[in-house]
Amino acid sequence: MRACKNLINVGLLSAAAFSSLLAATSYAEFDLNGTFDVGTLTPLERPVMYGDKLLLTKSEAQGMAERFRAFKRRANQSSDPERDAPEAGGQVGGYNMFWFDRGDTAVSIDGRFRTSIITQPKNGRMPAMTASGAARMQQLQDQWRLLWRSQDLASSQNTGTAWWLENPDGKGPYDNIEQRPLAERCIIGSRSTAGPPMLPNYYNNHKRIIHTPTHVMILTEMNHDARIIRLNARHRPAGTGSWLGDSIGYWQDDTLVVETVNFGEFPALAGANKTLKVTEYFSQQPDGGLLYRFVVDNPEVWSQTWEGEYSWSVSDGKLYEYACHEGNYAIGNILRGARELEKNAGLDAE
Repeated sequence: MRACKNLINVGLLSAAAFSSLLAATSYAEFDLNGTFDVGTLTPLERPVMYGDKLLLTKSEAQGMAERFRAFKRRANQSSDPERDAPEAGGQVGGYNMFWFDRGDTAVSIDGRFRTSIITQPKNGRMPAMTASGAARMQQLQDQWRLLWRSQDLASSQNTGTAWWLENPDGKGPYDNIEQRPLAERCIIGSRSTAGPPMLPNYYNNHKRIIHTPTHVMILTEMNHDARIIRLNARHRPAGTGSWLGDSIGYWQDDTLVVETVNFGEFPALAGANKTLKVTEYFSQQPDGGLLYRFVVDNPEVWSQTWEGEYSWSVSDGKLYEYACHEGNYAIGNILRGARELEKNAGLDAE
């Protein structure tokens, strides 16, 4: 029995020593520390007109970049101080493109430009949802129409009125702070920018990586999310869901592989649920940048796994505080504005 225990202890010690050696060796050989810009003109999903075409020609990529530059020049023209007020109930929009920073080129991998970030399925688009996934999304959209008035839905255009008073119970999206979307409340960034998977946004597309022998931290500029990846570790017990999930990583040759599970009910990835699993691959490139690849596995929501990849460019810039904080200063004005609309509709908000 004593000999058996000794063998077990030696085995455990050897495994622990090997893990420490593996982490230290990987850290010494592959240093991911740095700041990266992930902005790109390439969309997540491929435009239908490209079909199964993954690659753009150089001239097509140059044309895309020039069209965006021309659009940006038009959008940034000086505003006419004599212009009329926007149409009542219409979309005011941004006054120019100053705050937007999507990037200025298409994704280029091995010198070849891409039509989409998604690579699988072959059409470069998210796969069809399962019956249960579609039913869940429909339920959420019905709730959005009645309570959240998501700006992403065609039926959710601003009317300039207290439209929610027409709901059977009179409840609306501005009754309390917790009804507002997570990104609006600065809980997590929008458009799965911190992920996983980590996707480009309209602006604030920088990531800072701090890599130690035992952890990798990825700080996302939009808006203040910090992912902590534990190296050569095990996942925490199921049921401990969090906004960004539970991430563990290990080295596979020269690639850091990160597996994330244990999400909350509403992960940052639109449509996903708490059973989501994301596997990410971070590979260093000769120019110091990263090739970022991901696999999304959520069988309760999508009919098959789907994959994508795009490049992260080295940046000399720094991440400054976004200063978007839980609650958001604008929330108070949003709720006060709703009370004014209710008064205009003849309802005594008191």
